[in-house]
Amino acid sequence: MALLYESNDEGIQLLLSILNQPNGKQLLQNYRQILRHTVFGTNSFRIPKNQACKKNGVGHWDRECSYPYGNEELHALTKAWKAACAVARSKVVISAGTYKLGVVTLLGPCKGAIELNLQGTLQAPSNVASFNGKDFWVSFQRIDSLTMSGGGVFDGEGQMAWQKNNCAEKYSCKTLPINIRFDFITNSIVHDIKSKDSKFFHINVMECKNLQIQHVTIIVPGDSPNINGIHIGRSSKITITNANIGTALEVLEGTNEQPVSGIRVIGGTLSNTKNGVRIKTWPSSPPGSASDMHFENIIMNNVANPILIDQGYCPNNQCSNKSPSKVKISNVSFKNIRGTSSTKEAVKLICSNSVPCQQVVVANINLAYKGAGGFATSTCVNVKPTVSGKQNPPACTSKQ
Repeated sequence: MALLYESNDEGIQLLLSILNQPNGKQLLQNYRQILRHTVFGTNSFRIPKNQACKKNGVGHWDRECSYPYGNEELHALTKAWKAACAVARSKVVISAGTYKLGVVTLLGPCKGAIELNLQGTLQAPSNVASFNGKDFWVSFQRIDSLTMSGGGVFDGEGQMAWQKNNCAEKYSCKTLPINIRFDFITNSIVHDIKSKDSKFFHINVMECKNLQIQHVTIIVPGDSPNINGIHIGRSSKITITNANIGTALEVLEGTNEQPVSGIRVIGGTLSNTKNGVRIKTWPSSPPGSASDMHFENIIMNNVANPILIDQGYCPNNQCSNKSPSKVKISNVSFKNIRGTSSTKEAVKLICSNSVPCQQVVVANINLAYKGAGGFATSTCVNVKPTVSGKQNPPACTSKQ
Protein backbone atom coordinates (compact mmCIF):
# COMPACT_ATOMS: atom_id res chain seq x y z
CA MET A 1 0.00 0.00 0.00
CA ALA A 2 1.45 3.32 -0.99
CA LEU A 3 0.91 5.56 1.99
CA LEU A 4 2.03 9.07 2.72
CA TYR A 5 1.94 10.81 6.01
CA GLU A 6 2.38 14.54 5.89
CA SER A 7 2.78 16.78 8.91
CA ASN A 8 2.59 20.50 8.33
CA ASP A 9 4.79 21.31 11.28
CA GLU A 10 6.34 18.19 12.72
CA GLY A 11 7.35 15.88 9.89
CA ILE A 12 10.91 15.67 11.22
CA GLN A 13 9.73 14.43 14.61
CA LEU A 14 7.54 11.86 12.88
CA LEU A 15 10.44 10.25 11.09
CA LEU A 16 12.73 10.48 14.06
CA SER A 17 10.13 8.70 16.17
CA ILE A 18 10.36 5.76 13.77
CA LEU A 19 14.15 5.82 13.71
CA ASN A 20 14.27 5.88 17.49
CA GLN A 21 12.56 2.50 17.66
CA PRO A 22 14.92 -0.47 18.23
CA ASN A 23 14.32 -1.68 14.69
CA GLY A 24 13.71 1.75 13.18
CA LYS A 25 16.36 1.59 10.47
CA GLN A 26 15.18 -1.84 9.41
CA LEU A 27 11.61 -0.56 9.22
CA LEU A 28 12.66 2.20 6.86
CA GLN A 29 14.69 -0.19 4.71
CA ASN A 30 11.69 -2.49 4.37
CA TYR A 31 9.40 0.12 2.82
CA ARG A 32 8.67 -1.25 -0.62
CA GLN A 33 5.80 0.64 -2.20
CA ILE A 34 6.07 4.38 -2.74
CA LEU A 35 4.13 7.32 -4.02
CA ARG A 36 5.22 8.59 -7.43
CA HIS A 37 5.52 12.10 -6.11
CA THR A 38 3.89 14.60 -3.84
CA VAL A 39 4.21 18.34 -3.57
CA PHE A 40 4.75 20.31 -0.36
CA GLY A 41 4.51 23.99 -1.17
CA THR A 42 6.92 24.54 -4.04
CA ASN A 43 8.97 21.40 -3.44
CA SER A 44 8.39 18.05 -5.13
CA PHE A 45 10.14 14.97 -3.77
CA ARG A 46 10.50 11.64 -5.56
CA ILE A 47 11.45 8.87 -3.16
CA PRO A 48 13.67 6.14 -4.65
CA LYS A 49 12.54 2.56 -4.11
CA ASN A 50 13.57 1.15 -0.71
CA GLN A 51 14.59 4.64 0.41
CA ALA A 52 11.30 5.95 1.63
CA CYS A 53 12.84 8.32 4.16
CA LYS A 54 16.11 9.94 3.21
CA LYS A 55 18.15 12.86 4.48
CA ASN A 56 18.21 15.77 2.11
CA GLY A 57 21.13 18.06 1.45
CA VAL A 58 20.52 20.35 4.39
CA GLY A 59 20.34 17.69 7.06
CA HIS A 60 16.58 17.47 7.38
CA TRP A 61 14.30 14.57 6.73
CA ASP A 62 11.97 14.64 3.75
CA ARG A 63 8.39 14.40 4.97
CA GLU A 64 7.24 11.71 2.56
CA CYS A 65 7.19 8.04 3.46
CA SER A 66 5.59 4.91 2.13
CA TYR A 67 4.65 2.01 4.37
CA PRO A 68 5.34 -1.66 3.72
CA TYR A 69 2.83 -3.87 1.95
CA GLY A 70 3.82 -6.13 4.82
CA ASN A 71 1.09 -8.02 6.53
CA GLU A 72 -0.18 -6.27 4.89
CA GLU A 73 -2.13 -3.15 4.15
CA LEU A 74 -3.60 -3.45 7.64
CA HIS A 75 -0.17 -3.12 9.23
CA ALA A 76 0.76 -0.32 6.88
CA LEU A 77 -2.38 1.69 7.55
CA THR A 78 -2.29 1.34 11.33
CA LYS A 79 1.40 2.30 11.40
CA ALA A 80 0.76 5.38 9.29
CA TRP A 81 -2.27 6.35 11.36
CA LYS A 82 -0.48 6.07 14.70
CA ALA A 83 2.42 8.15 13.45
CA ALA A 84 0.19 10.84 11.96
CA CYS A 85 -2.10 10.90 15.00
CA ALA A 86 0.86 11.67 17.25
CA VAL A 87 1.54 15.09 15.69
CA ALA A 88 -0.39 18.27 15.01
CA ARG A 89 -2.15 18.66 11.64
CA SER A 90 -1.29 15.57 9.67
CA LYS A 91 -2.46 13.60 6.66
CA VAL A 92 -2.43 9.95 5.64
CA VAL A 93 -2.74 9.39 1.90
CA ILE A 94 -3.62 6.06 0.28
CA SER A 95 -2.67 6.43 -3.35
CA ALA A 96 -4.45 5.08 -6.43
CA GLY A 97 -4.61 1.31 -6.63
CA THR A 98 -6.58 -1.57 -5.14
CA TYR A 99 -5.65 -2.88 -1.69
CA LYS A 100 -7.08 -5.73 0.38
CA LEU A 101 -7.62 -4.57 3.95
CA GLY A 102 -8.62 -6.53 7.04
CA VAL A 103 -10.69 -5.25 9.96
CA VAL A 104 -9.15 -2.06 11.31
CA THR A 105 -9.87 0.53 14.01
CA LEU A 106 -8.32 3.98 13.57
CA LEU A 107 -8.38 5.41 17.04
CA GLY A 108 -8.05 8.90 18.52
CA PRO A 109 -7.79 11.22 20.20
CA CYS A 110 -5.08 12.69 17.99
CA LYS A 111 -2.75 15.56 18.80
CA GLY A 112 -4.35 17.74 16.15
CA ALA A 113 -6.50 17.75 13.05
CA ILE A 114 -5.96 14.68 10.89
CA GLU A 115 -6.96 13.79 7.34
CA LEU A 116 -7.34 10.43 5.64
CA ASN A 117 -7.07 10.96 1.89
CA LEU A 118 -8.22 7.81 0.10
CA GLN A 119 -7.45 7.92 -3.61
CA GLY A 120 -7.51 4.17 -4.23
CA THR A 121 -9.88 1.30 -3.49
CA LEU A 122 -9.86 -0.66 -0.24
CA GLN A 123 -11.36 -4.15 -0.43
CA ALA A 124 -12.81 -5.96 2.58
CA PRO A 125 -12.53 -9.73 3.11
CA SER A 126 -15.43 -11.38 1.31
CA ASN A 127 -15.78 -14.14 3.93
CA VAL A 128 -17.66 -13.04 7.05
CA ALA A 129 -15.62 -15.51 9.13
CA SER A 130 -12.57 -13.28 8.56
CA PHE A 131 -14.15 -10.60 10.77
CA ASN A 132 -13.97 -12.74 13.94
CA GLY A 133 -17.38 -11.57 15.11
CA LYS A 134 -16.71 -7.85 14.61
CA ASP A 135 -19.69 -5.86 13.36
CA PHE A 136 -17.59 -3.45 11.32
CA TRP A 137 -14.82 -3.35 8.74
CA VAL A 138 -13.24 0.12 9.12
CA SER A 139 -13.90 2.02 12.34
CA PHE A 140 -12.99 5.60 13.30
CA GLN A 141 -13.28 6.28 17.02
CA ARG A 142 -12.90 9.27 19.36
CA ILE A 143 -11.42 11.73 16.88
CA ASP A 144 -11.85 15.50 16.77
CA SER A 145 -11.29 17.43 13.52
CA LEU A 146 -11.16 14.45 11.18
CA THR A 147 -11.28 14.99 7.43
CA MET A 148 -11.88 12.11 5.04
CA SER A 149 -11.51 12.82 1.35
CA GLY A 150 -9.88 11.71 -1.88
CA GLY A 151 -12.59 10.20 -4.09
CA GLY A 152 -11.63 6.62 -3.17
CA VAL A 153 -13.76 3.55 -2.56
CA PHE A 154 -14.49 1.36 0.46
CA ASP A 155 -15.50 -1.89 -1.26
CA GLY A 156 -17.25 -4.16 1.23
CA GLU A 157 -17.24 -7.21 -1.08
CA GLY A 158 -20.70 -8.03 0.25
CA GLN A 159 -22.11 -10.33 -2.42
CA MET A 160 -21.22 -13.55 -0.58
CA ALA A 161 -22.48 -12.22 2.76
CA TRP A 162 -25.83 -11.10 1.38
CA GLN A 163 -26.85 -14.74 1.24
CA LYS A 164 -26.63 -14.71 5.05
CA ASN A 165 -28.49 -11.42 5.51
CA ASN A 166 -31.95 -12.47 6.68
CA CYS A 167 -32.78 -9.36 8.71
CA ALA A 168 -35.73 -8.64 6.42
CA GLU A 169 -37.17 -12.02 7.45
CA LYS A 170 -36.09 -12.50 11.08
CA TYR A 171 -36.48 -10.02 13.94
CA SER A 172 -33.45 -11.44 15.79
CA CYS A 173 -31.01 -11.73 12.91
CA LYS A 174 -27.23 -11.86 13.06
CA THR A 175 -25.61 -8.49 12.43
CA LEU A 176 -23.14 -8.46 9.57
CA PRO A 177 -20.17 -6.09 9.28
CA ILE A 178 -20.74 -2.42 8.48
CA ASN A 179 -18.42 -0.84 5.92
CA ILE A 180 -17.53 2.31 7.89
CA ARG A 181 -18.25 3.20 11.51
CA PHE A 182 -17.92 6.68 12.98
CA ASP A 183 -18.11 6.59 16.79
CA PHE A 184 -17.58 9.66 18.99
CA ILE A 185 -16.40 11.82 16.07
CA THR A 186 -16.65 15.60 16.51
CA ASN A 187 -16.16 18.71 14.37
CA SER A 188 -15.35 16.66 11.29
CA ILE A 189 -16.08 16.39 7.59
CA VAL A 190 -16.36 13.39 5.27
CA HIS A 191 -16.51 14.23 1.58
CA ASP A 192 -15.99 12.74 -1.86
CA ILE A 193 -15.75 9.08 -0.91
CA LYS A 194 -17.66 6.03 -2.08
CA SER A 195 -18.95 3.00 -0.18
CA LYS A 196 -19.69 -0.05 -2.30
CA ASP A 197 -21.40 -3.39 -1.68
CA SER A 198 -21.36 -3.34 2.12
CA LYS A 199 -22.30 -6.57 3.87
CA PHE A 200 -24.72 -4.60 6.06
CA PHE A 201 -25.05 -0.84 6.61
CA HIS A 202 -22.67 1.28 4.58
CA ILE A 203 -21.99 4.10 7.04
CA ASN A 204 -22.93 4.06 10.73
CA VAL A 205 -22.83 7.32 12.71
CA MET A 206 -23.09 6.91 16.48
CA GLU A 207 -22.46 9.38 19.33
CA CYS A 208 -21.14 11.98 16.89
CA LYS A 209 -21.48 15.76 16.97
CA ASN A 210 -21.02 18.38 14.26
CA LEU A 211 -20.23 15.97 11.43
CA GLN A 212 -20.66 16.99 7.79
CA ILE A 213 -21.10 14.33 5.10
CA GLN A 214 -20.79 15.76 1.60
CA HIS A 215 -20.68 14.31 -1.92
CA VAL A 216 -20.71 10.75 -0.62
CA THR A 217 -21.84 7.96 -2.95
CA ILE A 218 -23.40 4.68 -1.80
CA ILE A 219 -23.15 2.00 -4.50
CA VAL A 220 -25.34 -1.12 -4.37
CA PRO A 221 -26.91 -3.31 -7.06
CA GLY A 222 -30.68 -3.34 -7.34
CA ASP A 223 -30.98 -6.90 -6.01
CA SER A 224 -29.06 -6.28 -2.77
CA PRO A 225 -30.88 -7.04 0.53
CA ASN A 226 -32.36 -4.51 2.95
CA ILE A 227 -29.19 -2.51 3.67
CA ASN A 228 -29.15 1.07 4.95
CA GLY A 229 -26.88 3.60 3.31
CA ILE A 230 -26.31 5.93 6.27
CA HIS A 231 -27.51 4.94 9.75
CA ILE A 232 -27.52 7.67 12.43
CA GLY A 233 -28.10 7.36 16.17
CA ARG A 234 -27.43 9.28 19.41
CA SER A 235 -25.88 12.12 17.42
CA SER A 236 -26.44 15.84 16.88
CA LYS A 237 -25.66 18.42 14.20
CA ILE A 238 -25.21 15.86 11.44
CA THR A 239 -25.44 17.41 7.97
CA ILE A 240 -25.69 15.35 4.78
CA THR A 241 -25.55 17.24 1.48
CA ASN A 242 -25.22 16.31 -2.19
CA ALA A 243 -25.18 12.60 -1.43
CA ASN A 244 -26.01 9.87 -3.93
CA ILE A 245 -27.44 7.08 -1.80
CA GLY A 246 -28.39 3.90 -3.62
CA THR A 247 -30.28 2.59 -0.57
CA ALA A 248 -31.84 4.02 2.63
CA LEU A 249 -31.03 6.82 5.05
CA GLU A 250 -32.24 6.12 8.59
CA VAL A 251 -32.25 7.96 11.90
CA LEU A 252 -32.97 5.61 14.78
CA GLU A 253 -34.29 5.61 18.31
CA GLY A 254 -34.02 2.45 20.38
CA THR A 255 -34.84 1.39 23.92
CA ASN A 256 -34.07 4.08 26.54
CA GLU A 257 -32.68 6.41 23.88
CA GLN A 258 -32.73 10.20 23.76
CA PRO A 259 -35.52 11.77 21.69
CA VAL A 260 -35.03 12.11 17.95
CA SER A 261 -35.47 15.70 16.73
CA GLY A 262 -34.23 18.28 14.28
CA ILE A 263 -34.24 16.18 11.09
CA ARG A 264 -34.39 18.01 7.75
CA VAL A 265 -34.26 16.33 4.35
CA ILE A 266 -34.38 19.08 1.74
CA GLY A 267 -33.96 18.37 -1.94
CA GLY A 268 -33.12 15.08 -3.58
CA THR A 269 -34.30 12.40 -5.97
CA LEU A 270 -35.26 8.81 -5.10
CA SER A 271 -35.51 6.22 -7.86
CA ASN A 272 -36.93 2.68 -7.76
CA THR A 273 -36.67 2.38 -3.97
CA LYS A 274 -38.78 0.21 -1.64
CA ASN A 275 -39.67 3.26 0.47
CA GLY A 276 -39.49 7.00 0.02
CA VAL A 277 -39.37 9.28 3.06
CA ARG A 278 -40.30 7.18 6.07
CA ILE A 279 -40.69 7.48 9.82
CA LYS A 280 -41.11 4.12 11.53
CA THR A 281 -41.45 2.77 15.06
CA TRP A 282 -41.92 -0.80 16.28
CA PRO A 283 -45.03 -2.08 18.05
CA SER A 284 -44.55 -2.23 21.82
CA SER A 285 -41.92 0.51 21.59
CA PRO A 286 -41.30 2.11 25.01
CA PRO A 287 -42.18 5.77 25.61
CA GLY A 288 -40.15 8.18 23.50
CA SER A 289 -40.49 11.02 21.05
CA ALA A 290 -39.66 11.95 17.48
CA SER A 291 -40.28 15.55 16.50
CA ASP A 292 -39.24 18.48 14.32
CA MET A 293 -38.76 16.34 11.20
CA HIS A 294 -39.23 17.89 7.78
CA PHE A 295 -39.08 16.50 4.24
CA GLU A 296 -39.20 19.01 1.39
CA ASN A 297 -38.57 19.42 -2.34
CA ILE A 298 -38.13 15.73 -3.14
CA ILE A 299 -38.67 13.94 -6.46
CA MET A 300 -39.88 10.32 -6.51
CA ASN A 301 -39.24 8.13 -9.55
CA ASN A 302 -41.22 4.87 -9.38
CA VAL A 303 -40.90 4.70 -5.59
CA ALA A 304 -42.94 2.37 -3.37
CA ASN A 305 -44.56 4.09 -0.36
CA PRO A 306 -43.27 7.57 -1.27
CA ILE A 307 -44.58 9.18 1.95
CA LEU A 308 -44.85 6.93 4.98
CA ILE A 309 -45.31 7.09 8.74
CA ASP A 310 -45.45 3.52 10.03
CA GLN A 311 -45.86 3.08 13.79
CA GLY A 312 -46.70 -0.57 13.37
CA TYR A 313 -43.46 -1.48 11.63
CA CYS A 314 -43.08 -5.23 11.89
CA PRO A 315 -41.36 -6.97 8.97
CA ASN A 316 -42.74 -10.47 8.39
CA ASN A 317 -44.87 -10.20 11.56
CA GLN A 318 -42.09 -11.45 13.83
CA CYS A 319 -42.28 -8.83 16.57
CA SER A 320 -44.35 -8.44 19.71
CA ASN A 321 -47.73 -6.83 19.08
CA LYS A 322 -48.92 -6.87 22.68
CA SER A 323 -49.22 -3.08 22.79
CA PRO A 324 -48.99 -0.19 20.33
CA SER A 325 -45.93 1.98 19.96
CA LYS A 326 -45.52 4.61 22.67
CA VAL A 327 -43.25 6.86 20.62
CA LYS A 328 -44.86 10.28 20.27
CA ILE A 329 -44.48 11.74 16.74
CA SER A 330 -45.10 15.48 16.35
CA ASN A 331 -44.16 18.54 14.31
CA VAL A 332 -43.61 16.70 11.03
CA SER A 333 -44.01 18.09 7.52
CA PHE A 334 -44.04 16.68 4.00
CA LYS A 335 -43.87 19.51 1.46
CA ASN A 336 -43.36 19.79 -2.30
CA ILE A 337 -42.98 16.07 -2.98
CA ARG A 338 -43.76 14.99 -6.53
CA GLY A 339 -43.20 12.21 -9.04
CA THR A 340 -44.46 8.66 -9.48
CA SER A 341 -45.41 5.92 -7.03
CA SER A 342 -45.02 2.22 -7.77
CA THR A 343 -47.70 1.44 -5.15
CA LYS A 344 -51.34 2.48 -5.31
CA GLU A 345 -51.18 3.76 -1.74
CA ALA A 346 -48.82 6.69 -2.26
CA VAL A 347 -49.28 8.40 1.11
CA LYS A 348 -49.60 6.34 4.31
CA LEU A 349 -49.72 8.03 7.70
CA ILE A 350 -50.21 5.15 10.16
CA CYS A 351 -49.82 6.50 13.69
CA SER A 352 -50.13 4.81 17.08
CA ASN A 353 -53.53 4.61 18.76
CA SER A 354 -51.70 5.00 22.07
CA VAL A 355 -50.10 8.34 21.19
CA PRO A 356 -51.61 9.70 17.95
CA CYS A 357 -49.40 11.89 15.76
CA GLN A 358 -49.78 15.65 16.16
CA GLN A 359 -48.84 18.71 14.12
CA VAL A 360 -48.39 16.82 10.85
CA VAL A 361 -48.38 19.01 7.72
CA VAL A 362 -48.92 17.70 4.19
CA ALA A 363 -48.50 20.38 1.50
CA ASN A 364 -48.16 20.42 -2.28
CA ILE A 365 -48.07 16.70 -2.99
CA ASN A 366 -48.29 15.41 -6.56
CA LEU A 367 -47.69 11.66 -6.84
CA ALA A 368 -49.03 9.75 -9.81
CA TYR A 369 -49.76 6.02 -9.91
CA LYS A 370 -50.12 4.34 -13.30
CA GLY A 371 -50.52 0.73 -12.26
CA ALA A 372 -53.58 -1.48 -11.98
CA GLY A 373 -56.49 -0.56 -9.76
CA GLY A 374 -57.00 3.10 -10.55
CA PHE A 375 -55.53 6.29 -9.22
CA ALA A 376 -53.22 6.78 -6.22
CA THR A 377 -54.74 6.84 -2.74
CA SER A 378 -53.72 7.97 0.73
CA THR A 379 -54.45 6.60 4.19
CA CYS A 380 -54.53 8.36 7.56
CA VAL A 381 -54.75 6.43 10.84
CA ASN A 382 -54.69 8.15 14.24
CA VAL A 383 -53.64 11.46 12.68
CA LYS A 384 -55.40 14.59 11.40
CA PRO A 385 -52.87 16.33 9.17
CA THR A 386 -53.00 19.98 8.19
CA VAL A 387 -53.37 20.00 4.41
CA SER A 388 -52.59 22.76 1.91
CA GLY A 389 -51.79 23.24 -1.76
CA LYS A 390 -52.14 20.57 -4.42
CA GLN A 391 -53.05 17.12 -3.14
CA ASN A 392 -52.62 14.20 -5.53
CA PRO A 393 -53.72 11.81 -4.20
CA PRO A 394 -56.43 13.60 -2.21
CA ALA A 395 -55.38 13.73 1.43
CA CYS A 396 -56.66 10.96 3.67
CA THR A 397 -58.72 9.09 1.07
CA SER A 398 -59.05 6.44 3.77
CA LYS A 399 -59.35 7.44 7.44
CA GLN A 400 -59.34 5.45 10.67
